[in-house]
Amino acid sequence: MIPPPLSLYVHIPWCVRKCPYCDFNSHAADESLDEAAYVEALLADLSVDTANLKDRPLQSIFIGGGTPSLFSPAAIEQLLVGVRERIDCPEGMEITLEANPGSLEAEYYTGFRAAGVNRLSIGVQSFDAESLRALERIHGSDEATKAVESAKAAGFRCINLDLMFGLPGRSPEAARRDVELALELDPGHISYYQLTLEPNTRFHHAPPQLPDDDLIWEIQQQGQAQLAAGGYDQYEISAYARQGEACCHNLNYWSFGDYLGIGAGAHAKVTDRAGGIRRFWKMRSPGGYLQGRAGGLFTQGEKTLAPEERVLEFMMNGMRLCEGIEITMFEARTGLDLSVMNHALDKAESRGLLERGEGRIRPTELGQRFLNDLLQLFT
Repeated sequence: MIPPPLSLYVHIPWCVRKCPYCDFNSHAADESLDEAAYVEALLADLSVDTANLKDRPLQSIFIGGGTPSLFSPAAIEQLLVGVRERIDCPEGMEITLEANPGSLEAEYYTGFRAAGVNRLSIGVQSFDAESLRALERIHGSDEATKAVESAKAAGFRCINLDLMFGLPGRSPEAARRDVELALELDPGHISYYQLTLEPNTRFHHAPPQLPDDDLIWEIQQQGQAQLAAGGYDQYEISAYARQGEACCHNLNYWSFGDYLGIGAGAHAKVTDRAGGIRRFWKMRSPGGYLQGRAGGLFTQGEKTLAPEERVLEFMMNGMRLCEGIEITMFEARTGLDLSVMNHALDKAESRGLLERGEGRIRPTELGQRFLNDLLQLFT
């Protein structure tokens, strides 16, 4: 079996403060933030993971968090130099860094670009002062605008803006204004996604008053129409891009590609040449992860995917894509024949959640709106 493309995710778990809606493994920055020690641990972790992968080049790197832009450009450069020493990194491949307005100085953008980062994902979320306060963001609308301007001045051509809808107390008119302001900044990519109340977050335990489902659907459709009129093609449930600006790293996830994950709580998926698919994940606590440096012990748990798990995981990812997935990709990435899910495909198609044709399986608009109902048929 030929393994799929391989990407690298790097998790930096610290933020200025924890947002009330965030369910990621992130922690408010304190004295435990030692960027030199953490980069050393990341590279030691990668050395373990790449021991048997020397012949597989990376196709992308994504540095996420947390707030990776809390780290200095020098630390990011040290990280990327160390990655290149351990695994093949083709010239010009996509290297993304997440950044939050208000968490870095303008000169940091120039430093990150010089370090080798060529794509920025900026967490704007909203341009409305009241909404930003409700989300407990540390920046204002002006800082969000300046962040994009600074990134462009530093030479970044590939920029993503994260934008939320369905925020507490927001009207369709206010949501429309958010999208208008994002379009005025002219990024190549916009992630437009709904605020959800995830378990183990402060918003889950003390929920704000959110718009009802019908109003959220109206806001979503309105935003999609604005983005389409602005020249952004929707290629995934929450991803919109100008021609040639789709996120290579995320496309690899959604196509059931392989990825390494280094950093506290990072997850990985690797396919071996015999067709086995192994998932493994790293120690979640930053302190415990840093202690792993001494013996090169970073993995907290692992499992090998059973055939039925491969089906569900493949569909969970592939059905996020508006164009769906090629049938041949299912067979190549899972090692299974399509016949193992014919019954589920028939049921999904009969309910109008999915369609087949031209060698592809794709969700309908109804299937994307009710993705959980679609996926339930493959459990």
